[in-house]
Amino acid sequence: MSALVVDGLRKRYRDHEAVAGIGFTVEQGEIVALLGPNGAGKTTTLEILEGFRSRDAGRVEVLGRDPGDRAERRWLRERVGLVLQDIAVEPHLRVRETIARSAGYYPAPRDVDEVIELVGLGEKRDAKVKDLSGGQKRRLDLALGVIGDPKLLFLDEPTTGFDPTARRGAWEVVRSLRDLGTTVVLTTHYMDEAQALADQIVVLNAGRVVAQGTPETIGGRDTARTRIRFARPDGVAPEELPVVPTEIDETSVTLEVDDATGALHRLTGWALERGTSLHRLTVEQPTLEDVYLSLTGDAAGRPEAASTQRRQRRRNRRAA
Repeated sequence: MSALVVDGLRKRYRDHEAVAGIGFTVEQGEIVALLGPNGAGKTTTLEILEGFRSRDAGRVEVLGRDPGDRAERRWLRERVGLVLQDIAVEPHLRVRETIARSAGYYPAPRDVDEVIELVGLGEKRDAKVKDLSGGQKRRLDLALGVIGDPKLLFLDEPTTGFDPTARRGAWEVVRSLRDLGTTVVLTTHYMDEAQALADQIVVLNAGRVVAQGTPETIGGRDTARTRIRFARPDGVAPEELPVVPTEIDETSVTLEVDDATGALHRLTGWALERGTSLHRLTVEQPTLEDVYLSLTGDAAGRPEAASTQRRQRRRNRRAA
């Protein structure tokens, strides 16, 4: 059984079709990144998957159940974790108290101290929430999302505001969850985060899936032309180069080629014969960010119908 199945999903708000017949599947134990600009349909899609919003058409299965069926909500609540952007806990509670209280909502929660260590809050277990840094509060929010030992975890922008060290620490936590068998659906605006964590990427734009695949292959990354760039050797005219440059100026030469191996062989052989160095030589394929921008353009979109704050309030009612 797949962890998530979305088939022909549609949702309209008056004259705006926020989700226009999308489909994708998430297998158990995968980390899947759902990417897209504002207005792409991510929030609406997630709210439907989380059971917070009804759909107009299509089939949705979460752990084999329909999140739109009220009779299934308690079952799903005990098996699905949510980590949204805003923390919603009492600031004067201590870290361990906060996590232990949340553990009481679930029939078979994980060990509280084990979760504290998993998210890297061991030294802050007795600190009050109000005294935590922004990154530490985000780790607490992650702890609240996993204390119920979810089979499926939704992570909404998990490292927003983190410094580079804290971000990589959070990545290790997410990988650890995947290794323990948790399926993770991640939204992020950081392409390096999607590259580092995701087994699969789904890109939405204007309510439609415009690409789906691994970070290495999505959007044809694995077959795209390779860009080779190096400093222009002194005294070398463009026609003296062993390859035809795509772009050349006073300081640099750029090539875009299908056969990177052959081009590099010709370049390096030519340079060795002349006794010339190819300074600042780089070889690049399109980055995930390049592909993402080509798929989504400059679409800023329109704000989606439901705000993060409203999702947080619904989460609180759900936990209660």
